Amino acid sequence: MAGRFTYSRWDGTQRGFEFDAQILIDELTDDLVHHGDVNAALRRMMQDGIRNGRGEQLMGLREMLQKLRQKRAEIKERGDLQGVYQEIADELNDIIDEERHAIADILRDAEKSQDERRREIAGKSAEEKNFRLDMLPKDLAGKIGELEHYDFQSEQAQRRFEALLEKLRNQLMQQYLDQASSAVEQMTPEMIGRTKDMLAALNEMLDRKQRGQDPEFEIFMERFGDFFPENPQSLDELLEIMAKRMANAQAMLNSMTPEQREQMRQLSEKLLQDMDLRWQMTELAERLQGMFPQLGWGSKQEFTGQDPMGFGQAMNSMQELGDLDELENLMRNASSPSALAEADLDRVADLLGDDMAKSLQKMAEVTQKLKDAGLIEQTEGRLEMTPRGLRKIGEKALRDVFGSLEKDRLGQHQVERIGVGHERTYETKGYEYGDPFQLEIQRTLRNALRRQGGAKPLKLSPEDFEIEQTEHLTRSSTVLMLDLSLSMPMRDYFLPAKKVAMALHSLMSSQFPRDYLGIVGFSKTARALKPHQLPEVSWDFVYGTNMQHGFMLAREMLARQSGTKQIIMITDGEPTAHISGSGEVFFNYPPVRETIESTLREVMRATREGIRINTFMLDDSRALQSFIEQLTAINKGRAFFSSPESLGEYVLVDFIEHRRQLSRLGGSRGID
Repeated sequence: MAGRFTYSRWDGTQRGFEFDAQILIDELTDDLVHHGDVNAALRRMMQDGIRNGRGEQLMGLREMLQKLRQKRAEIKERGDLQGVYQEIADELNDIIDEERHAIADILRDAEKSQDERRREIAGKSAEEKNFRLDMLPKDLAGKIGELEHYDFQSEQAQRRFEALLEKLRNQLMQQYLDQASSAVEQMTPEMIGRTKDMLAALNEMLDRKQRGQDPEFEIFMERFGDFFPENPQSLDELLEIMAKRMANAQAMLNSMTPEQREQMRQLSEKLLQDMDLRWQMTELAERLQGMFPQLGWGSKQEFTGQDPMGFGQAMNSMQELGDLDELENLMRNASSPSALAEADLDRVADLLGDDMAKSLQKMAEVTQKLKDAGLIEQTEGRLEMTPRGLRKIGEKALRDVFGSLEKDRLGQHQVERIGVGHERTYETKGYEYGDPFQLEIQRTLRNALRRQGGAKPLKLSPEDFEIEQTEHLTRSSTVLMLDLSLSMPMRDYFLPAKKVAMALHSLMSSQFPRDYLGIVGFSKTARALKPHQLPEVSWDFVYGTNMQHGFMLAREMLARQSGTKQIIMITDGEPTAHISGSGEVFFNYPPVRETIESTLREVMRATREGIRINTFMLDDSRALQSFIEQLTAINKGRAFFSSPESLGEYVLVDFIEHRRQLSRLGGSRGID
């Protein structure tokens, strides 16, 4: 069943999502083992999120983008841009209706009087005024222009009209001021004057920069820094802030119909007499559009709400949508978690909540945590695993394999990775249940003192116990042959096979350091692999299973080693390729007799050299079984059929049992 995760606003009582480098490397292991690319593994982690040791889930970009899309849809459903003008049109129509009622009332009062002259004058006036009202232009700017020169009969209608004009002037001016600064809240004559001075100074800075002169950015910020609460540290940063504001305003215009845009232009020209402010804004906008073409000056939004939006609400919605677009662009183009550090977390919290901001912040720390722990490093512009990181991956692979073992697989007999009573290594380790109880007194007492802080009397606890490590003098030499043919990933065999290789290397390097492990990868041809190459090893995009070449390289590697010798081969198919007498690679499917015989000849040579071959088959095809039966008849090794899920259990348990037999028999060869 898929896990369910809930997110709530931080109230100071919850524990924040925490993780360390070990949790990260545990999360990355399977991806690194399968693909061998740190950068790609981090990108996938960034997409999917992280689960920590307490089972908590940190949002990945996939979930974050879904929340971002939901927020965008919510903003677009707030209202309709048509409301920017419908609100004005409705108010004007109400004013005109009120004026018509006043005209009718005056005419009705005159007709009730006995004064013929009064009735005549009132009738002509009513006819003239109704005619002017009937002939008002359809567009808002034209209608407002006519009403400005109209002699109202209703004082109330005239006051409402003048208030509407003042409101429109303020809204249009605020639109300009919002583009100039996010800090301007009250539109006073003084603030309008300072805004014009700021814009003029900004255009002058651009002129000086274009002439190659000092733009005098510091002087500008001393005078007008209060316009920029974002606190830009350079002229380029300041210009980008201005460009974003103006691009949002342009997006609002783009989102209107051509008729709406024309009404906006006409209203601005009609109501804003301050030509200098409009000129400064227009010049700056043209310059910034050329400097920052990537900000989406041609973008537009489609609002789906029913309620009309005013100027202020429309501009605020456009700014929020612009910020969401910028955040989405950052997340979609982030090549590594560290790139997310560029996000404005305060703005993310405002738009999408604290959980989203904290998730972005934590995800941005992933790369640095792995670097600080010494697990990855930057090499020629790419992230690579360090030797310490490679060891950690091997240890995780080993834990995964042993963790999947059923308790009764090993029975009640302890798998003693370290021998008893033979050569001392002069190393110690913390006691674990089942270890031989050979206590190292000095280190044990020191642990107790450190834990108690020097308090007396000294009381020992199991966590203080430290034991001596000893190891057998017997030595084993093993070559692991790993099938890298294309069929392995196609059948989902590659990950478990490679994971077993890394687990086996980790087991031998940590518990049997005297033993030798060689690795041979084989597909159409075979090649020797170094243990440090394992995480980056991938399958070959070729057809062919050249066991003959693999056995040849394995024999050469074991010829230089001592002790008991064995080959462990993991494969999913019979041999279909071999090296011919002329040195050329021969491939044929289904396999021909020549390939089978060439492969079995290498098996005979290995047998004469005392090398035991144990085969782990990942496929139960009759052809593979037939070949392995011939191989084991010659070599007297063992063959196992294993599913991908149980492969690690078979290989490691078999290796350990072989090692235990070897220890008991003192290293004699030819153990079954």
